[in-house]
Amino acid sequence: MKDVITLIQITLGIILIVIIIIQQKGSGLGGSFGGDMSFYRTRRGAEKFLFYATIAVAVAFVLFSIIGLF
Repeated sequence: MKDVITLIQITLGIILIVIIIIQQKGSGLGGSFGGDMSFYRTRRGAEKFLFYATIAVAVAFVLFSIIGLF
């Protein structure tokens, strides 16, 4: 059972990294160093999906990490 949970954690970790990297592609170099010069705007389409997918995968990763402790 521990092997399955470990495999799920590794898979969720890789998916989380990929989703975060995809989100960072459009931010530009200035956003990487904290220089956010953009204005407030709402997320739409794929950007909104990636935002909610990031939250869902992160929560799943934390839950499987807690389950893995027991």
